[in-house]
Amino acid sequence: MLRVVSELLWSLRRQGLVISTSQALDATRAIDLVGWDDRARLRGALEAVLVTRACDRSVFRRGFDDYFQADRGHAGDLFDRLRGHGLTPTEIDVVREALQGSSQRSGVGGDAVAALQGTPYDLDWLLRGARMERTLAPMQNAKMAGFFAQKVGAVLGVSRAANILARLTAVLRDALGEERGRVAAEALRDELESLKRRIRLDVGERAAARELPIELEKRGVQDKPFAALDPEESRQVERAVRRLAEKLRGGARVRKRRARRGRVDARSTMRRAMRTFGVPLAIHFRRPRNDRSKLVVLCDVSDSVRAASRFMLELVAMTTSLFDSTRSFVFVADLVETTSLFGDEPATTALRKLGSGAVVDLGATSNYERVLVHAERVLHPVLDKRTTLVILGDGRTNHRPDGAEALARMKERCRAVVWISPEAPSQWGLGDSRMNRYREVCTTVLPARTARELEEAARTLVRVR
Repeated sequence: MLRVVSELLWSLRRQGLVISTSQALDATRAIDLVGWDDRARLRGALEAVLVTRACDRSVFRRGFDDYFQADRGHAGDLFDRLRGHGLTPTEIDVVREALQGSSQRSGVGGDAVAALQGTPYDLDWLLRGARMERTLAPMQNAKMAGFFAQKVGAVLGVSRAANILARLTAVLRDALGEERGRVAAEALRDELESLKRRIRLDVGERAAARELPIELEKRGVQDKPFAALDPEESRQVERAVRRLAEKLRGGARVRKRRARRGRVDARSTMRRAMRTFGVPLAIHFRRPRNDRSKLVVLCDVSDSVRAASRFMLELVAMTTSLFDSTRSFVFVADLVETTSLFGDEPATTALRKLGSGAVVDLGATSNYERVLVHAERVLHPVLDKRTTLVILGDGRTNHRPDGAEALARMKERCRAVVWISPEAPSQWGLGDSRMNRYREVCTTVLPARTARELEEAARTLVRVR
């Protein structure tokens, strides 16, 4: 009973309820008195013991009800969960002996093996330990969650646990037969993957909590990071992006009217004026050239940058008249051209299709090397000294090759390569970020975490063209 009580109290603490040691002891006595059979009576007894403020009552009730839901109750240890995979008690005993024997023989395994064999609450205890707090101390925001989830897995010994399970496959097949041994081995692998997912989920929740919500409330919408916008604020930014596009197009029309006759040709003017000693003086102009640049946009639409890429793609779609030609591509692990999509559909419809995953696999892992090598091959006939290549992405490669060499070769053929990053410069180079490497290759690198920074980046892009 004490195990279940401990898990229940831990679940309530995770919901934000403050429970002291004396309250935990009183809760144990209350459960001993009222029992587990009458759920309403049990909740009333625990509420009387654990809730000391009116504002905590809703937190307690929500946590209590969540714990006793059918799919969130006492999950049991590994061997209880293996019954759900269809293993018999005899087969579970074989798995237990094989797992314990393999851990003892190897002398390794670490906390991950212990967490794998225990309940989900055992993993919670490990993730709330001082060692994990030190590991996660440098994590600043949700974009760094993937990298630090890998670090937490390394500290817990997840890779060692995977090696132990790999060695167990042959042992289980010998002990249980080919078919049942395979089922048992797959069940263990599924449990290990579930452990990794719980680590990623926990680290992600803690990373999101570090987004400094109090500071964000003090900022205006123009200065609020895209990832922190609520639906109403997103609509305000969309309207601001449309107004910016109108300003950019209007400014281009004014400049075009002023330059319709071309620039003053001082040499021709002076030469012809000498024939008449300056009377009359006829101003001569150089014939204007159509030197509008071509624009190629590569836009990362993975989870970490999707909020920023949405506004960037909408801005590009509404400012195509500023360029002689525009081609747009989106990518996560693969590069997909969206020029015709934005040309045939309104920007809102095109963005909705992108968000649905119908255009590119949004669940894939970013692969910058594959994307840049593919882009070099596809764009080779297009790139010239009138082309401005724009890349929107966080430059986080998931510890894969960065493909900077392909980007450098494309830069040699372009007028300019502009990288727009939805992360602050202070985060470039941290974890799996390769932005410092890309910055060496690009003509210019601009941060665009907010609507204000996106506007500055867009104006810089227009000047670069």
